[in-house]
Amino acid sequence: MKQRIYIDTSVVGGYFDEEFKDATHLLFERLKNGEVIFVVSDLLELELINAPKKVRELLDEFSEDKFERIELIEEAVELADSYIKEKVVGKTSLEDCRHIALATIKKVDVLASWNFKHIVNLDRIKGYNSVNLKMGYSMIEIRSPKDLINYGNY
Repeated sequence: MKQRIYIDTSVVGGYFDEEFKDATHLLFERLKNGEVIFVVSDLLELELINAPKKVRELLDEFSEDKFERIELIEEAVELADSYIKEKVVGKTSLEDCRHIALATIKKVDVLASWNFKHIVNLDRIKGYNSVNLKMGYSMIEIRSPKDLINYGNY
């Protein structure tokens, strides 16, 4: 079974970012080769509306069967609110929390992000997972795209 990787907006933008493009291109290569499936949410699509054209259109270069599309649901909104209530992050990180909550509820294999301040951060990950367990959800695996490429093949 293919690994289901939830991607946030930073991964799409990272494709064109000098600092992150090498690893991001390799992750997208795995997508192109059919090794993984990207789980994308309507949150991602909303966040991309104001992005530069090349960022907005990147996902259109891949066939629909490469993606699993999911929508924000009330359950994820409530879980995201719990992350903030438990002070894992502040209120300004609500959208990040919604990505994490949605990925948790949809039981993805891993959430990929380049956001090291609010998402790919050991203390924050412990906090998200503490809330998840307290509320009866599974723990979520969170990694940067660099951790999700197969170095043995490159």
